[in-house]
Formats: sequence, C-alpha cells, structure tokens
Amino acid sequence: MVFWEGYASDELMGTVLPLVVYWVYAGFYHLLPPLDHLRLHSRKESSRNLVTMPTVIKGVLLQQGIQASMAILLFSKPSDDKNPVQPPLAMQLFQFVVAMLVMDTWQYFVHRLMHVNKFLYRHVHSHHHRLVVPYAFGALYNHPLEGLLLDTVGGALSFLASGMTPRTAVFFFSFATIKTVDDHCGIMIPGNPFHTIFRNNAAYHDIHHQLFGTKYNFSQPFFVMWDKILGTHMPFNLEERAEGGFEARPLKLKE
Repeated sequence: MVFWEGYASDELMGTVLPLVVYWVYAGFYHLLPPLDHLRLHSRKESSRNLVTMPTVIKGVLLQQGIQASMAILLFSKPSDDKNPVQPPLAMQLFQFVVAMLVMDTWQYFVHRLMHVNKFLYRHVHSHHHRLVVPYAFGALYNHPLEGLLLDTVGGALSFLASGMTPRTAVFFFSFATIKTVDDHCGIMIPGNPFHTIFRNNAAYHDIHHQLFGTKYNFSQPFFVMWDKILGTHMPFNLEERAEGGFEARPLKLKE
C-alpha cells in the first residue's frame, strides 16, 4: 500500500508527483545556508549566466506542462489490465535498472546530437547552456523541443521498455527527477549518496557546462558508460579553491 492509495490513481500520481518533487528538492538546495565552502562556483560567478532566474522558472514550468500532458497520454493508453498487480520487489528493481539504461542511452545520443548539429545547438540546446553556472531550479531549463525529445520521449521509452506498472513509474520518475536536480545543484555536500554512488554527479555535469567541456561528459542522468565507450569522457579532479569551495579540474584536455 502507498500513501496515495484510495485518494488518487497511480496514473495521476505518476503525472503530478515528479513535478512536485522537482520544486521541493530544488527548493531544499536554495534554502540551504550559503555553503560557499562546498560550491563548485562562487556566488559571484553566477553573473556568467546568460538568463535570469525568473526566465528559468517560466521555462521550467512550460516544460513541465508539456511533460504532464504527455504523461496523461502515456498513462491513458488502452490496457487489458486496469489494475495491474505489482510484481515482486526484485522484478521492480530490475525494471528500474532497465529504465535507467534506456533513459541514459536515449539521452546520451540525443544530447550529443544537439551539440554536433550546429543548427540544433544554436536554436535549441544553447538555451540550456545559458546556465554556465548551473543551479538546482535550472535542471529542466531547456528549449521546449529539447524537453520534449530528451526528457519526455526518453521517459516514455524507459517506461514502455522496462514494462513497469504505473505505480512503479511513480517512484522511478520521482527518483530520476531528484537525480537530475542533484546533477545541476552546483554543491558537493559530503555524504550525498548521489555523489558517492553515481560517477555522474554535479561535478561531472558541471564540466560539461564549461567552455572547455562542451564536447565531453554528455551522459545523463545516471551512468557514464556511453562517454567512456565512445571517447567523450573527461576525467577530472575535485580540488579546493583558495577562496573556498571546489573546482572540477580536468586531468587532461583531449584533442
């Protein structure tokens, strides 16, 4: 039994909960104390961003509206089993892993295409890179077309390929949302499980947002396998800055 049972359908929760989780978890980072000694960029460096926070928030809300519309269509597809029985926990964990691999694969190749294709980068993906210094609220700040192709279609493929039920999908998409926000938070908090379990973390993705790293570290949001397999992985050291905070410094710049 889950807390929403009897109050809302799994399909409704699969549509709404990831949106709520996004703002709650991103809000958590913005309500933290300054924590300048844990930041990947100083607060002054935020001036390098090419878009204001109100514009970012409006862009995220637009994308979430599109996501919600697509989720409603996805969950409303005809099904012979209106009340699917939840499979054993081991099977649900397997479905989680399958969904993670499908999402990573889709997002890596679409994300890389948006960098390789000059038209797509200039008119679509460059919106996201206006955030040179990423922060939690900006995790889903994208051009609407990118949001549709990268996140919405990627999520739909993960759901369908894994065979998970709508109830399992509630947890998967909420988890993926938290991970995406964490990758853009710009803060390396000691003991953060997302930074210790996953090699693809805030520092890894921050490399990609810098000018020297735009051709590397395309993988998101979970693993780094495709970067390593296809030669776009940029290893780095996380070093303390003299003025406080951390900096992700590449071990070497590839030609």
